[in-house]
Amino acid sequence: MRILLNAYYNVLKFLLTVMMAALIVPVTMQILSRYTGIIPRYIWTEEIARFCFVWIILIGAMIAVRDGTHFDVDVLPQSDRPPIKFAMKSFVNLAILVMALSFLWWGWDFYILGSRQQSEISGLPMLAIYVAWPLAGATWTIFTLERIWDDFRDLKGDTAHGAR
Repeated sequence: MRILLNAYYNVLKFLLTVMMAALIVPVTMQILSRYTGIIPRYIWTEEIARFCFVWIILIGAMIAVRDGTHFDVDVLPQSDRPPIKFAMKSFVNLAILVMALSFLWWGWDFYILGSRQQSEISGLPMLAIYVAWPLAGATWTIFTLERIWDDFRDLKGDTAHGAR
């Protein structure tokens, strides 16, 4: 299972790189058309840039959940005791899991709504954007469950579970 998660994680990192590169094209076209007049003004560039930006944010969040670099706040003082560390990590993981499941649950309705729409400017199906929310929720759920499992194994002293 770890091999599949690592492969999926690597695909996400590759897709993030592709989306960042893809974002450069419409933004560059917008800048050139506004300030130089070298190329005509295209309306679709703004929409494509927005689509890329949405995907960049959600894929980046998926990667951050796996890396453990996603946003969390230290409210309580740090402890060196393993049960307390586990409890604090579990609280953060459960909070992320609640958000992930909400993105999955309500994101599915969002996805259904998008499946019936088409972009007016570029003509792309809005499904290409709306599917990002339930996909993010599902990915966060899987990666958070993996983190919970690893934290539990660390608590029990089993450090041979392999690196993420």
